[in-house]
Amino acid sequence: MIKLIHAADLHLDSPFAGLRPEQARQRRDEQRALLTRLADECNTRDCQLLLLAGDLFDGAHVYRDTVEALIEALGACRARVFIAPGNHDWLSPGSPYRTADWPENVHIFTSETIECVTLPELGCRVYGAGFCREHPGALLEGFSAEDDGLLNLMVLHGDPTGGAEYNPVTKQQIAASGLDYLALGHIHRGGQLREGRTLCAWPGCMMGRGFDECGEKGVYCVSLEPGRCEAERVPMGARQYEILEVRVGEDPLASILAALPEDATRDIYRIILTGESEGIDRAALEGALAGRFDALELIDRTQPPLSLWAAAEEDSLKGRFLAGLKARYEQAAPEDRETILLAARYGLSIFEGREVPPL
Repeated sequence: MIKLIHAADLHLDSPFAGLRPEQARQRRDEQRALLTRLADECNTRDCQLLLLAGDLFDGAHVYRDTVEALIEALGACRARVFIAPGNHDWLSPGSPYRTADWPENVHIFTSETIECVTLPELGCRVYGAGFCREHPGALLEGFSAEDDGLLNLMVLHGDPTGGAEYNPVTKQQIAASGLDYLALGHIHRGGQLREGRTLCAWPGCMMGRGFDECGEKGVYCVSLEPGRCEAERVPMGARQYEILEVRVGEDPLASILAALPEDATRDIYRIILTGESEGIDRAALEGALAGRFDALELIDRTQPPLSLWAAAEEDSLKGRFLAGLKARYEQAAPEDRETILLAARYGLSIFEGREVPPL
């Protein structure tokens, strides 16, 4: 059985333009620290292979410290390492893939023509290709692996989700490839599919860089042997971006605290306030929430409250409905009043033919 780690889209040296310069430097340091964690994960799990499916670097400009950190981490990895450059880290003349001194256990695919490295000691082949320009076309088109009893793997930067401009990979190509495992990159949200005998997977990025990359990020740990291939999601423990929508009650701070997970102190949050409010004091809320997050963005999408009880004196079905709820509200315990207010707002919207507010 072969065990491997499949990672992609590290985007080392991202600018983190939405953060303060000090925070951006901290994030780039955290990206480099993840490289050591990746090597440790490979060694701890006794993986024989590490497949890196492109966009390891965010662009052509790469800090020397970053290249050295990557080389050091990969050199400490006991696995054989295979890299397929992508559209962000394509093989330009000055690319670190061409100019740096890489460890002996690292193989970089430097052609848009699919190449093969046979590993008889593992009973497998590793195929791959690299972007030599930003738009190389469909690299997998027409490919079919040898079928002689060896396990066939490929590492490639490509998009299997449809409509991509960077090396689109189709289900037909995957099924015709004859591969046991196709390790892709480019899509920053992890996923996998099976076509024919081939398990095709893309792990997503290892660390979110903005609110378009929310949630827990990680890599795949893959186990394969003849007739069986499985990919298990492995979180890498990086700092996360999260978006939380909170419907405010009479006390917006209490509403936010009630919606928060137990430990959000190391993560970056965007909290969207909804519902009805007389007015949100964002500065006061941000001060009260200081220290509960690494960074916080508050967005106020509340609406001015409706005059709920204005029609309670009307001689109409709407008036009788509101009068009944108003009487219950005045006699209700504090913990029950929010539910009665919600019922009144919901009912009033229906009576007046307006859009019903979300629950």
